[in-house]
Amino acid sequence: MSRYETRSYCDGASGQCNSYSSSSSVRVEHKTKPIEIYAFIDPACPNCWGLEPIIKKLTIQYGQYFKFRYVLGGTLNTLNVLESKTKNEKAEQWEQISRRYGMPCNGDVWLEQSIKSTFPAVIAVKAAELQGKQAGFRYLRKLREAFFLKKQNISEESALLRCAEETNLDLDEFKRDIQGQGAVKAYQCDMKTTREMEVDTLPTLVFLNAKADEEGVKISGNYPYKAYEQVIFEMLGRQPDAGEPPTIEGFLQKYPFVSTKEIAMVYDLTCEEAERKMKKLQLQQVVKRVPVKNGTFWRA
Repeated sequence: MSRYETRSYCDGASGQCNSYSSSSSVRVEHKTKPIEIYAFIDPACPNCWGLEPIIKKLTIQYGQYFKFRYVLGGTLNTLNVLESKTKNEKAEQWEQISRRYGMPCNGDVWLEQSIKSTFPAVIAVKAAELQGKQAGFRYLRKLREAFFLKKQNISEESALLRCAEETNLDLDEFKRDIQGQGAVKAYQCDMKTTREMEVDTLPTLVFLNAKADEEGVKISGNYPYKAYEQVIFEMLGRQPDAGEPPTIEGFLQKYPFVSTKEIAMVYDLTCEEAERKMKKLQLQQVVKRVPVKNGTFWRA
């Protein structure tokens, strides 16, 4: 992957990349971290779900250098792309994506549920964010688990409320917010950012530099970890020392429900090696194994 002139693209099998001019009205405002990363996603997009292991590793190794933000880019390539497909074709596409990225997706959700729109889920995530950035992160994760693993219909309010309860949100406040205008306006801000940065594919990661005269970098699609790491090196102008990951037990304290793929990515293991390590912890009753279709999760 190479850097290009602003707004020129390189097409590839797994995505697109281009430099992004920081002359947009979007600015890096964080005073202590030199980089800001915007991750444009849809909660129901399996390709976006596939980036979770990479985001976790970037945060552990280089989180001291960047501020991270999810931006809900609408249903650019989730239901719109799948609209013309049969239920069986949708289910098979999910199975293929799951095998490609290693983050389990249960395609049977398309056979068992009638999902007409992800808009209610998007508004629910914005409502959760009104209770704080970390609350929004936790809710987004719980929502994805409900959808990709448990085959729940996240267009139904009952599923959205259940996720809020499991995330320990203030339920009364959450119920008011998903019916109010605050969450809608927050989502409209996300869509404005999506348009300003000319994002038309999900997932997309945009890296912005605190130096206003330097271009940022936009990566559309899914790339190997090294591609995102290299962008950070280029923006810093050096290769910084990477942060050491915590013990697996410490990792599970922060992320109490993670996939084998996420563990493998963070600790530079194959999925087979990660499985063996986790089975040892299972025998010590440190973790519980949670088998799901197309993979395994581990609960602290």
